[in-house]
Amino acid sequence: MGKITGFLEYERVDEPYITVEKRLENYKEFTIPLEEKKLKDQGARCMDCGIPFCHSGCPLGNLIPDFNDKVYKGRWKEAAQILHSTNNFPEFTGRLCPAPCEEACVLGINEDPVSIENIEKNIVEKAFEEGWITAHPPKTRTDKKVAVIGSGPAGLAAAQQLNRAGHLVTVFERDAKVGGLLRYGIPDFKLEKQIIDRRVAVLEEEGIQFTTNAHVGQNISVETIKADFDAVVLCGGATERRGIPIKGNHLKGVHQAMDFLKLNNQHVDGLIDFDAILSAKDKNVIVIGGGDTGSDCIGTSNRHGAKSVTNFEILNKPSVGRPAHQPWPYWPMRLKTTSSHQEGVERFFSVSTKEFLGDKNGNLIGLKTVEVEWIFKEGQRPELRELPNSEKQWECDMVLLALGFTGSEKTLAEQFGLEMDFRTNIKATTTDYATNVPGIFSAGDMRRGQSLIVWAISEGRQAAYHVDTYLMGTSNLPLKDDNDLPRI
Repeated sequence: MGKITGFLEYERVDEPYITVEKRLENYKEFTIPLEEKKLKDQGARCMDCGIPFCHSGCPLGNLIPDFNDKVYKGRWKEAAQILHSTNNFPEFTGRLCPAPCEEACVLGINEDPVSIENIEKNIVEKAFEEGWITAHPPKTRTDKKVAVIGSGPAGLAAAQQLNRAGHLVTVFERDAKVGGLLRYGIPDFKLEKQIIDRRVAVLEEEGIQFTTNAHVGQNISVETIKADFDAVVLCGGATERRGIPIKGNHLKGVHQAMDFLKLNNQHVDGLIDFDAILSAKDKNVIVIGGGDTGSDCIGTSNRHGAKSVTNFEILNKPSVGRPAHQPWPYWPMRLKTTSSHQEGVERFFSVSTKEFLGDKNGNLIGLKTVEVEWIFKEGQRPELRELPNSEKQWECDMVLLALGFTGSEKTLAEQFGLEMDFRTNIKATTTDYATNVPGIFSAGDMRRGQSLIVWAISEGRQAAYHVDTYLMGTSNLPLKDDNDLPRI
């Protein structure tokens, strides 16, 4: 490492935010970039730890100490080359990844871990700013054609890798624009959509074709895909939303979080008027679900001008520190306070919703809850018990269900004749990402279930290697832990 004692000399410094009042006025990203000297100091904090556990913490196997060292030395272009050798889209992960690498950082055992995610974001932003990220079409083309269905991070990663191998790649996206949940599920205040557009422009220049408003299985037949392409990679995500089967769930005002977020993103993009969205303005909003999607609903509701925002989580309130049964370097389930939480919300844990209440016109006016406790017994599934005499009634005008996803949509699997696992994901192993139908592969959430963006990119890259091998008999595409330094 360039600064052996850096972890002793510098404390962790994160990007500050603009004030809550200012950032609630719009949907723009609101972090304030650190000056270059401070970024170099953050890179210098990376220890000469001998065994970099951050490698195993990162599903992509990013070469984290290597690019940290280059940042410390001010060799930004080399840092960008190292970063892109394992990660096709660090501008996405640098903004959205929960950073399991930081939880596995050796320095994090007794100090604040290295700010890996922010360093990653600044590397790629510097690379775009300096013009180092340019299109590199393959020098030679094969005669093979590959269809990638779904343009989220898994689909985009698979497409770029297969294009690099020389295949003619077409990405089919059923929505009007490319990006999947990156575009329609993530609010602009976390990822402004021009960040997607500038990368897609590079991919198009490299020769990848994008076909939007193309819903395979509906306006494009499965038979056409099979006839026109030598291989298919299904990257459609885990899009079946979890509902809540209780009385009153049909009432006007009870909405799925992804409907709420998608419509708002379309409004921010100028595609629809504010009148067409599910507005939280002047409403008492209750968000059910304590994960990232719930947090996104909180931030969006506050930008609408909600009267109040409340958040329910059925699980117990996590500890602030690392739980004893989740030791380093494993991912800990601890209390997470996001920037959206800081913007205004009242949070409640160990709460289960029992009934939605409506008026005579079918409008939501409130809900009933009960407090719960979790009983843990060794070797058994946790048991949920309701606490007696803990019922409570809450007034609300809007409920947003941020309860996660139960798997992928069955229609496409049925039309392709694919097997699904018990969680209704496409059945394909990590051995070769192949389904039961020859020539059809799957990657990302559609294969593994709801997961992280960093896992989606990793799966897209890994699947591309196996698709290339299927088509050509062998592949020069990199696998995880087999990373030359390709072009940016």
